[in-house]
Amino acid sequence: MVSSMPSSDGGLVEVLRYAAFTADGMGGNPAGVVLDAHDVDAGAMREIAAEVGFSETVFLTDRRVDPAGRTLMTTRYFSPLAEVAFCGHATVAAAVALAERGVEGILVFRTGVGDVEVRTTPSASGPMATLTSVAPYVVTPDRADVTEALGALGWGPEDLDPSFPVRVAFAGNEHLVLAASSAARLSALDYDVPRLTALMAARGWTTVALIHAVSPTEFLARNPFPVGGVFEDPATGAAAAAFGGYLRGLGLVRAPVRVLIRQGEDMGRPSRLLVDIPEGDGGIQVTGAAAPMTS
Repeated sequence: MVSSMPSSDGGLVEVLRYAAFTADGMGGNPAGVVLDAHDVDAGAMREIAAEVGFSETVFLTDRRVDPAGRTLMTTRYFSPLAEVAFCGHATVAAAVALAERGVEGILVFRTGVGDVEVRTTPSASGPMATLTSVAPYVVTPDRADVTEALGALGWGPEDLDPSFPVRVAFAGNEHLVLAASSAARLSALDYDVPRLTALMAARGWTTVALIHAVSPTEFLARNPFPVGGVFEDPATGAAAAAFGGYLRGLGLVRAPVRVLIRQGEDMGRPSRLLVDIPEGDGGIQVTGAAAPMTS
């Protein structure tokens, strides 16, 4: 799906609409994609993102090829409410859109958190994109913040799985990681929007990453994103990368390993995120498909 919106100089900006982490455009997380935003200022970007209404819209403001043959692009991301430093699903969507237009191989998205390398590869259903996050880290949140988050979610201590300690994980954005003790607890998501929004804004958390372990390498996930103006994200690449760093950092998996995250199912937008966790302390790889939206 393609539309045109006004730019800051009075021209029109082509806005693509892709669903990331899906192969057919029906599930996954919708993203707006502007492949040529060199003459769009920040105010117009914010207005376009608000008009598109998805959790994020990505803007590529320039493009060049470096001596190594990599395509470098300055990249900005906007939710309907504000600019965000990095967005995984919009990165995957943009990389697939570029591959469909002949820009393939190694891409480097120059983001607000540093350079994020993306590799596109063909598949039977279309291009796949693999991003490698910036180096992740994991920190322990204040107990009072955890209590407040649980209160906003309507969760008690019994709703947490003690096998997965509460942490804040980063791989481009910070996410509070809470593990649900059951799939039913995760499925029954409801929360106090103003209360959780205030806590997340105060602490700089992009989403709350709610997960449930189906097996040691398969997880269900839900990601409230009220600070971005949406109740929940159906597929969150940045949170998936952060969770990969969390699993490795806490020794909950033996790297190298691939983990499957299933997200969006309770929203009717099933999504699949493949997370490759290498040895060491480098970036986490997140792989997914993307497809143009038809409506």
